[in-house]
Amino acid sequence: MSKSDIFANLSSIKDSDLNAQSVSIGRVISYADGIVFSDELADVQAGELVSFGNDGYGVALNLEKEKVGIIVLSGARKIKAGDFVYRTGKILSINVSDEIVGRVIDPLGVAVDGKAAIKKDRDMYLEKIAPGVIAREGVNQPLQTGIKAVDALIPIGRGQRELIIGDRNTGKSSIALATILNQRDKDVICVYVAIGQKKSTLAQFIQTLDDNGALAYTTVVSASASESASLQFLAPYSGQAVAEYFLDKGKDVLVIFDDLSKHAQAYREISLLLKRPSGREAYPGDVFYLHSRLLERACKLNKENGGGSITALPIIETQANDVSAYIPTNVISITDGQIYLETDLFNSGMRPAINIGLSVSRVGSAAQLKAMKQVAGSLKLDLAQFRELEAFAQFSSDLDAATKKQLDRGKRVSEILKQPWDLQMSVAEQVLMIYAAVNGYLDVVEVTDLSSWETEYLAFARNNFANLFKTLQTGVKIEGPQEEDLKKLIKEFEKTHPRFYKKEA
Repeated sequence: MSKSDIFANLSSIKDSDLNAQSVSIGRVISYADGIVFSDELADVQAGELVSFGNDGYGVALNLEKEKVGIIVLSGARKIKAGDFVYRTGKILSINVSDEIVGRVIDPLGVAVDGKAAIKKDRDMYLEKIAPGVIAREGVNQPLQTGIKAVDALIPIGRGQRELIIGDRNTGKSSIALATILNQRDKDVICVYVAIGQKKSTLAQFIQTLDDNGALAYTTVVSASASESASLQFLAPYSGQAVAEYFLDKGKDVLVIFDDLSKHAQAYREISLLLKRPSGREAYPGDVFYLHSRLLERACKLNKENGGGSITALPIIETQANDVSAYIPTNVISITDGQIYLETDLFNSGMRPAINIGLSVSRVGSAAQLKAMKQVAGSLKLDLAQFRELEAFAQFSSDLDAATKKQLDRGKRVSEILKQPWDLQMSVAEQVLMIYAAVNGYLDVVEVTDLSSWETEYLAFARNNFANLFKTLQTGVKIEGPQEEDLKKLIKEFEKTHPRFYKKEA
């Protein structure tokens, strides 16, 4: 390697990409499938950005005695054996500014939506140690999804990590989309990370956000199925870095990883190409750490540290409802609860298809609004018992009156929890519906009429009990006067809408 060769190649690299104190040079030994093995590169760091010259970049992942394993990020077509590799002295990061909101970017922070380049403000490391216990505080604020079944039964708090898990086509992304749409006017920045999805599917998702005005407070990080495994591997960390930029400003952020199953597959591909040892189920043994070091960065900071929060909603796709597989059990053990969507419920018309028995929120109830906690207290147990009774009742034609009554109420509660993904409900609307259901006011309404009943009942409440509606919207505990108004509302609605109520025999 002559000095003239070295300086000729150095001249093709931007000065800003090189650390003059520690320029270290290696040579490409081999390059295939997006992986470069290089010799030398003394003192290179794990996760450091390296340059191949001519706008080609990679990240050093494997630091071995004789060689360095590098994943290629850009300039792949120009790389060949014998090329020089240069240290930059920079740990991989993306440059983030306030202008990134409303934009679609790739995992390297480059805009891919055809609009102007994003103004630079601050470098955010893709890999970062999660905030310590002292910097955090307990989850104490709700993150409303606008979905009755979630907000009442599996509440999510700001700073929580709640897994959305289920088979393909059970509505996982729909819950994520509905949650983003419900953050309008709630001062929450949203980050949606799409990993391994078709570009057409992602385009529809972005269009829906734009049509509903949600793109104005959302950043989309795109690593589609056509992108390299290295970019799919980096995408969630890029999304987390964007979220942490706003966290440092004291903002509340919602970040959605859709989905981490494909992320694990991309990492597996990279890991095996780097010749790392595989582990259980042929996945590399460190795949647990892959997701734990990502999700641990979701937090609720105390006021001394800005008071912001990152709420993480990772999505995992199961095969044949098997939640005991390797990747699902990994992420279940990392998160603070899961929303489990079941294929059978989805096929039976239940939307969202949430299995109440297997879904849980280990933190959110601490942040749940008092009014919601008050009216939905026994709802989860009642629904779980109804599902068990329903299965049992199939084998018996002779049911006692109490069992029949419990089944009838369970059918009605299940029916009112059905909700289209594009219809988010306010706190007041949810409280009004659940109060009516759990207190037996729907027992005399035909199940087939409940959808129409709900629409007219909520409109009636909005128009005729505006003060009650306004009070319930704050989520404060329902005291005597409010409870009297609730009973009065239901009685007046029954009088003015007799067609919904079946007459006693």
